[in-house]
Amino acid sequence: MTTRKRPRTSGASRGASSRTPPGASKSAPKSASKSAPKSAQLRGKATGPRPTRIAAIDIGSNSVRQIVADVSTSGRIRVLDEMKAMPRLGDGMVRTGRLSEEAMDGAAAAIGRMVTLAKQLRAERVEIVATSAVRDAANSFEFTERIEAETGHRVRILSGDEEAVLCFRSALAHFDLGTGRSIAADIGGGSLELVLAKDGLIERVASLPFGAVRLTNQFLSDSTRRRNVNALRAHVRDGLRRAMPVKDWRNAQIIGSGGTFTNLAGILLARQRVTVPSVHGTRITRADVEHVLEWLQALTPEERLLVPGLNPARADIIVAGLAVVAEVMARFDPPQLLASGYGIREGLLLEAARVTPRLADPGKARERSVIEFAERCHYEEGHAHQVRRLALHLFDSLGVRMGLERSDRQLLADAALLHDVGYHINYEKHHKHSFHLISHAELLGMTPADQVVIAHVARYHRGAPPKLKHGQFGALDRSLREKIVKLAALLRFADGMDRGHVSAVEGFRIRWLTDTVRVTVSARADAPNIRLECWGASRKRQLLESLVGRPIQVVDPNGDIITADDSGDD
Repeated sequence: MTTRKRPRTSGASRGASSRTPPGASKSAPKSASKSAPKSAQLRGKATGPRPTRIAAIDIGSNSVRQIVADVSTSGRIRVLDEMKAMPRLGDGMVRTGRLSEEAMDGAAAAIGRMVTLAKQLRAERVEIVATSAVRDAANSFEFTERIEAETGHRVRILSGDEEAVLCFRSALAHFDLGTGRSIAADIGGGSLELVLAKDGLIERVASLPFGAVRLTNQFLSDSTRRRNVNALRAHVRDGLRRAMPVKDWRNAQIIGSGGTFTNLAGILLARQRVTVPSVHGTRITRADVEHVLEWLQALTPEERLLVPGLNPARADIIVAGLAVVAEVMARFDPPQLLASGYGIREGLLLEAARVTPRLADPGKARERSVIEFAERCHYEEGHAHQVRRLALHLFDSLGVRMGLERSDRQLLADAALLHDVGYHINYEKHHKHSFHLISHAELLGMTPADQVVIAHVARYHRGAPPKLKHGQFGALDRSLREKIVKLAALLRFADGMDRGHVSAVEGFRIRWLTDTVRVTVSARADAPNIRLECWGASRKRQLLESLVGRPIQVVDPNGDIITADDSGDD
């Protein structure tokens, strides 16, 4: 079976859908036009050389995957289409050492369809690579010659080291790996690739025969009984001990790519009732891995098919894959690993376009990604940055009293910057449009749960406060709902304090009195009057009042208490 996916955007500077209507202002609502997508576009103008359209096809031991994308010189990847098939080329190779005729037929048919799609999309280059199964098969030449004869494109068989480097190139483009020690781990059907790097520079590369299909055939073909899984783990543990040093690499940041990691992330997110378009960036602890592995190995094959978050096509090999993850984490003992939604194909795209990903210090990739997404939505920059500044001042003054954690500050900062991106669609109900745009954006440097929180906080910067009857909010875990309510309260108040969108407020001072919270606002030197901003803050104080447990008084520079009588929906 072959599947196709909708277009998406990736890379070190990726953003939202590239539709091109100008953003609306509060005083002049406008609807989005229906113009076609344009790549490398910012505020309706071309930005640099034309991107290269490339099709990358990865022939793995378990699946064959294609991605067709426009790759800019800056490394931005705009995905046009994706296709996937699962011919299981690696099945039976432990026993025969050869690719089966049935598997080769299925793979050849899938690759033929993919090359046809690339031509229809007018790809300038078609890159086809093969990894572990083809690399190790006795009849690999027969297979690659067949593919070249049928498609007109040569298949490049990657060495284990080349495969590992492509995975690392992809990780470097999607995570902050510019400082410290990091490990990129990719689990395919036939092999495990590991890259150890310091400050973004590769120090050691290894390719080990620990793929999910290979190990399933070798150890778990009969069942996933504990004895069999323990034997598999001992085999992997011994191989890792022989191949990889531990000194200097304990607690290194691990980035995991491949179907094992993405399905593990999907299972964990399903348990948390978090629904997101991508599992990219999910944080996974060693305890998470061990618990899921113990659970899945006790299930029957039929029961594993029904596990939420697990692709049924991977149900028979997931236990072997997770056993490898468990041993990698035991070997290097990181506090957590991060699941990557990107892998060899994206690394191949960057290589084909001759793009070297930019190194990023911690937090920089996230900041750049959020800003670029905001720009592609044509956000109102001055207002967004003013609201973020005021919201963070509120957080610093009230966050501890409200039970918020230090890490929540960044969530509020991002939500404040993006709260009005819904204008890109329409002024009417723009807060709901913001929610949908942020929910479906592919943002770097944050977990799926972070993105869910940011989208909801932006959604509740105006209009009705969060309620359980709101389906997507009500379905969330209680701790996430509580966090969203608190951050939304701060954002609403800060947004009201820039009601005129002119950044007239210089700052404010908060006094926590016995029976009230008094917010005294100060004006910028060139702002003649900030009564509108004080009125706006007063008008959007209700949710914050309910959380701090006392009335909030907004006081202007003259000492007058400014009040508002309505609910503050805007």
